[in-house]
Amino acid sequence: MSERGLELSHEKTRITPIEDGFDFLGQTIRRPRNGKILIKPSKRSVKAFLSKIQETIDSSGSVTAGDMIWRLNQQVKGWTMYHRFAVSKRIFAAVDDRIFWKLRRWCRRRHRGKSWGWIRKKYFQREGNKAWVFTGVIRDGKGKGWPIRLMQAARVKILRWVKIPSEANPYDPVWEPYLEERMAWKMGHTLAGRGRVEYLWKEQGGRCVVCGQALQAEEQPWHIHHRRWRCFGGQDTFANLELLHANCHRQIHARKRN
Repeated sequence: MSERGLELSHEKTRITPIEDGFDFLGQTIRRPRNGKILIKPSKRSVKAFLSKIQETIDSSGSVTAGDMIWRLNQQVKGWTMYHRFAVSKRIFAAVDDRIFWKLRRWCRRRHRGKSWGWIRKKYFQREGNKAWVFTGVIRDGKGKGWPIRLMQAARVKILRWVKIPSEANPYDPVWEPYLEERMAWKMGHTLAGRGRVEYLWKEQGGRCVVCGQALQAEEQPWHIHHRRWRCFGGQDTFANLELLHANCHRQIHARKRN
């Protein structure tokens, strides 16, 4: 840092047309001629991820297939959770294919004298409508075995964040229902958020605080209401939150506006 403040690094900075794209934090960002911004996992990120997968497979040594799957699942989950907000569906499917062939070679090396039919029966099973799922057994502290399957990257749901309207005002009561709905949606897609919703559900005895009827699982995501509205200074604390049916929530805001 100089006396004039922060300066850009000439070695790490370059100017490039947005149509050609650039890499940032493991993702490639570019805008084709149709004008829509596209963000997807960068080639460098995919290559680095597959290299780590290969290292895990190569270093498996004499560990069981179940223990190796447990390690691989951690890597697959971490990488896909990071990229699931981008245009990643095709890349996830391609990654699954590459991992499959890596595991197939691992099976061949471990069981050189066995036929492919024997290997397939031992390691690859069907899960629902998905065939060729790499499967092993992992044992708990008591020695009891449990089946464990390799996580499929292509089965990770791609999430699209909806841009908030520019006119949305968190201090305007008119926008309170919309912002609460966005909050509920965001909470439903994180582990911590789902934990908060579950806590509220248990505290309310699984019932809506307005009508007293049960909050059914098929009605999720349930609506989250602030007793003291956020536009009036209400906080996102458990004491200020409650779960409601969608219709009950709309009725509350309709009464307050009238």
